[in-house]
Amino acid sequence: MKKNLLVLIVGLILTFNACKVSSQSNKSPQQEKNIEQKVDSVLALMTLEEKVGQMLQYNGSWDVTGPATGTTNEKKLERLKKGLVGSMLNVVSVKHTREAQRLIMENSRLKIPLIFGYDVIHGYQTMFPVPLGETASWDMNLAERTAAAAARETAASGVHWTFAPMMDVSRDARWGRIMEGAGEDPFLNAEIAVARINGFQGSDLANEKTIAACAKHFAGYGFAEAGRDYNTVNIGIHELHNTILPPFKAAAKAGVATFMNSFNEIDGVPATSSSYLQRELLKQDWNWNGFIVSDWGSISEMIPHGIAKNKKEAALLAVKGGSDMDMEGGAYESSLISLVEEGKVSEELIDDSVKRILRVKFQLGLFDDPYKYCDESFENSEVYSDANQQLALEAAKKSIVLLKNENNILPIQDKVKSIAVIGPLADDKDSPLGNWRAQAVKNSGVSVLEGIKKHAPNSIKVTYAEGTKLSAGERNFLSPLTINENDTSGFAEAKELAENSDLVILVVGEDAFQSGEGRSQTNIGFLGVQDELMKEIQEVNKNVVMVLMNGRPMDLTWSNQHIPAIVETWFLGSQHGNAVGEILFGKYNPSGKLPVSFPRNVGQEPLYYNQKSTGRPNENSEVTYSHYTDAGRDALFPFGFGLSYTNFEYGKIKLSDDSFSASEEIKASIEVRNTGKMAGEEVVQLYIRDLFASITRPIKELKGFEKISLQPGESKTVSFTIDAELLSYFGRDKKWVTDPGKFHLFIGPNSRDLQQVEFQYK
Repeated sequence: MKKNLLVLIVGLILTFNACKVSSQSNKSPQQEKNIEQKVDSVLALMTLEEKVGQMLQYNGSWDVTGPATGTTNEKKLERLKKGLVGSMLNVVSVKHTREAQRLIMENSRLKIPLIFGYDVIHGYQTMFPVPLGETASWDMNLAERTAAAAARETAASGVHWTFAPMMDVSRDARWGRIMEGAGEDPFLNAEIAVARINGFQGSDLANEKTIAACAKHFAGYGFAEAGRDYNTVNIGIHELHNTILPPFKAAAKAGVATFMNSFNEIDGVPATSSSYLQRELLKQDWNWNGFIVSDWGSISEMIPHGIAKNKKEAALLAVKGGSDMDMEGGAYESSLISLVEEGKVSEELIDDSVKRILRVKFQLGLFDDPYKYCDESFENSEVYSDANQQLALEAAKKSIVLLKNENNILPIQDKVKSIAVIGPLADDKDSPLGNWRAQAVKNSGVSVLEGIKKHAPNSIKVTYAEGTKLSAGERNFLSPLTINENDTSGFAEAKELAENSDLVILVVGEDAFQSGEGRSQTNIGFLGVQDELMKEIQEVNKNVVMVLMNGRPMDLTWSNQHIPAIVETWFLGSQHGNAVGEILFGKYNPSGKLPVSFPRNVGQEPLYYNQKSTGRPNENSEVTYSHYTDAGRDALFPFGFGLSYTNFEYGKIKLSDDSFSASEEIKASIEVRNTGKMAGEEVVQLYIRDLFASITRPIKELKGFEKISLQPGESKTVSFTIDAELLSYFGRDKKWVTDPGKFHLFIGPNSRDLQQVEFQYK
């Protein structure tokens, strides 16, 4: 008894009085050792019930500042008071997180603080562009800064942890969640994922202005069959390692605090129970020491998957597979203790998960001060601040992609004296916020119409007609709003305005909730009567600029054939309309590049630039080669594509050598000159092809890029370093290799318009 009491006292002293060393991403071995000692000291004090409690995450389904109503909520409240819950999600604001934390700190035996999580996907209350849109900036510094701003707003509201970034490589426009990631390319996904992780987490998780990030969804979620959310994923081991896993490996190397597993199965095994992914690869081979949280209810979803008869079997599979925390699944809560008592799960497995969870809590500094994120003055000054709005405007401008600009119709010329703004999304202040909008205030976005009126010269008359209405009804995550299906009553007014105006700005696309989780579609065109509206407007005025609002690639074939200018704006967030206004009137030169291919029609999906050759790649006969008989096989607008108001001239590629070996490297360089009359930014892109390998390889792969800014007449030389690691791939022997042989190297402004040279790896 005396010995146990001594352990308890010493443990408490170590845990609660000695936690004075900050945890940093670049922390020293001694700092890491200090944290591990603290984690072990807490673990030694815990009962099995308390350990399992740390592995549970509850949804904040009631007002924690008031009485818990209902049997379920009363049960949650009692478990909180006993310290039998490790985390809560969807509890936001200083007021609510402080109260929930108080329940633990004033009532539980060990007073282990909660960690609060929330889906902060592209901003907390200040909305930045949806992730697919912001990726179009190809600006990693920008991505880091917007994530840091989102982290500050989130931390100021009492929340410690975001379920972002999503780094699922996504090649299918039908999949609604393509808007939440960085598109079709593994290299670009990895680069922007690391930038966002660095932004969220900073250099010190213990800093009260940073939050823990979460790499999701591990793994394969973006490859759902037919683009149908939550669907089966069928991929081989080589595609898994060469295409899907690189962003996650980069995230682990960057020190991301947590991972989230995915809903889908891979080759018959739900990711939630995949010991290969979670234990062998992530925790062992990659030597990652954070914790893995399930997606919402995904552990219990192994029952309908058909590999678990009940929650107890699901819990057994998940914990053995490596899932550390059960998000609202009820499986760990109901079954883990009995599984340990029956000898089916070793307590060492439980201890490993609990240590991982405690480690992140120590890194966040929650043991030092459980209320450190509960500063109302910081909340009042940081959330939706002027500085964050300015950053939102910068991000929005840099994310816009100019897809077409015939006869330099843009920027809008001085000769234009009247503009008709037409379309169901033109005066919409809610869709700019996008889906996954966290705590954004409804209708708080700047509409396109507002932006145009603000930035148009006084000499231009601006008129407006919606043409067709948005459908009536509530707009939220559970009740998506679509464009009106049949109302053409506004066509006559719109056509009259168009006919009597020098220029038409046609604002069309998707409603904000049309893309996102559970928003898979077989039609990626314009819903409702938008197609008919576009055609009737184009008949009466050929000077049309399409402003496209959307969260996925859309079928723009008709638009590209008939409309002279197309501006891809995505959902740009709080400052959407101001960014569009600055672009249209030439106050900012568009510099965005597509992070995903735009198809000619939905039948091409999934579509991506880094395809493989096949055995019959070429047009060498009338029928028998890989193609479609009714449409081209290439993208309408390819990956990496985007125009500017100025022109960039590329010189010839220069190699420092035309061959190198494993211990060497070469440099590829190219001079780029701004030959136009306006300053602008260009994304110089490097692609490589391995001509002969142990497995079939893509016809080209992005391996580097640099965004440069050039004044008129200015030139810069951009250089890329090529080494063995850059050329490596996961080969036939299930190892990362670099094969000797010939390689093609490409440099250009997008994945299609490229110069090519050849080099040899010896």
